[in-house]
Amino acid sequence: MARTPSPAFRPHRVVVLALDGLLPFELGIPHRIFGLSRDAGGRNLYEVVTCSIRPPGPVETDADFAIHVAHGPEALATADTVIVPASYELGPVYEEGVLTDELAAALALIRPGTRLASICTGVYVLAAAGYLDGRTATTHWIDAERLQRLFPRIEVDPDVLFIDGGDVLTSAGVAAGIDLCLHLVRRDHGTAVANEAARRTVVPPHRDGGQAQYIQRPVPDPQQATTTGARAWALGRLQEPIQLRDMAAQESMSVRTFTRRFREETGVSPGQWLTQQRVERARHLLESTELSVDQVAHDAGFGTAQSMRQHLQAALGVTPTAYRRTFRASGNGTGVRT
Repeated sequence: MARTPSPAFRPHRVVVLALDGLLPFELGIPHRIFGLSRDAGGRNLYEVVTCSIRPPGPVETDADFAIHVAHGPEALATADTVIVPASYELGPVYEEGVLTDELAAALALIRPGTRLASICTGVYVLAAAGYLDGRTATTHWIDAERLQRLFPRIEVDPDVLFIDGGDVLTSAGVAAGIDLCLHLVRRDHGTAVANEAARRTVVPPHRDGGQAQYIQRPVPDPQQATTTGARAWALGRLQEPIQLRDMAAQESMSVRTFTRRFREETGVSPGQWLTQQRVERARHLLESTELSVDQVAHDAGFGTAQSMRQHLQAALGVTPTAYRRTFRASGNGTGVRT
């Protein structure tokens, strides 16, 4: 019997929409993160192209230079994922919440089912196009109130780094685009691929907390201690029971002071942070080892398989067994929504 040939490998096509007034830093994020994502055989898992809403040519940036974009809006019709970075020249999109005819015509080329994502104020484009109606979204914390006022059908969360709505994702300001793109790689191909892209970019594969930690606050006393040492101490013993008082003791603080300082620095409570770290540890072990689910639960600090199952179900929407099957058996990662 003739063997059925395996389907030809095709990288996931990411199209980045470059609008006048764009931030060059944000434009480069998808190219860097997706461009560094490779499988075990060294194949590029993504193909990244940049397009404009006009024929190929110059696009103005917020810096003292323009960039030449080689693709027009027709590239949007070829995308598996479309990413819209921020722009400082959105005009009626930002002021009135409506698309220009040119932008509307370009977005109409996107195929149904294409995954959409925004970085920072790129969310205004997705919102004006109606993609976010009835959903929760985020943007730079400075713009959150305005976004909510302009688009009352959206629930705006100003405290997170990104929101994964499945087929539509939004991120907070500027560097949060890195978090978003790493999350997409992790969702598509697992922790190991995302971590390698993060290492080569010299950024953390997963940042603690949300953007609440970046909102301007009074400058603390330089003599004030931080909770950095306690976090490092906890990461070294996630498999052990960790009490809040033990973490506070690492910094010689009262539990009350430590909890307040911890939330100021990370955007989450110590308990939430510990759960996040244990989920990440469990994901890594499920992907990269043959350990039993019971052993993974122990090594990640959940104690029992049932406890780990509940936490992974809440964080990832899947059981440990299903997560392992997705990222170890399929090899291409169909995506885990968080």
